[in-house]
Amino acid sequence: MKKQRVEQLWETIAYLICGVLTVVVNVATYKLLRLRLNKLPANTTAFFVAVLFAYWTNSTFVFRARRTWKNFLQFMEMRIGTLVIDNGGMYLLLLWGVDEMLAKCVVNGIIIVINYLASKLVIFRKSKGEEKI
Repeated sequence: MKKQRVEQLWETIAYLICGVLTVVVNVATYKLLRLRLNKLPANTTAFFVAVLFAYWTNSTFVFRARRTWKNFLQFMEMRIGTLVIDNGGMYLLLLWGVDEMLAKCVVNGIIIVINYLASKLVIFRKSKGEEKI
């Protein structure tokens, strides 16, 4: 296998592992917060906890990029954009009678795909000649 192909495979596998871990952080935080908060406030708070975790894992293990304020702010902006999808998706699925935890996992799956594309193509994109850390 060519080096570039191996790197792409590693990146994809690492992203999937980190994505699953991010969903675990999101769902566990949500369940914990639901002991005291209503559904959407718990969902929003869990979302931000998971985003901080995702930024760290994506920059460290997946894209092996330097953590800068610029890419942190881009990452946060993109994730805040997906919060609309997260809360909107949760709201609609709950309105349609879908189980709360199933709705949470379905919406997170959709968001993983959107976030991967944004991270790879925009936020952690390498310039020509720029090396991973």
